[in-house]
Amino acid sequence: MKALAAFGLASVIALAAASPADAMQGCGRGYHRGPYGHCRPNVRPMGTHVFVVGRYYPGRGYWHNGRWYHSRYRHRQGWRYR
Repeated sequence: MKALAAFGLASVIALAAASPADAMQGCGRGYHRGPYGHCRPNVRPMGTHVFVVGRYYPGRGYWHNGRWYHSRYRHRQGWRYR
């Protein structure tokens, strides 16, 4: 019985010790492992943007379903874009 309890306690300690390193891959907050094992910051590649549907962007208009629209108006309980 003591051997089973000792084995259970040892496995819990080993699991608790390994969890933080697995979560961040050993690089720390805001970083991840790159393809060659080096730590890299968590940022988007240059030139990629995430556009929010229904938000107005000056000089472009409204972004909706992969297209830009110049104006929008209320229709039923939503928006229609032109």
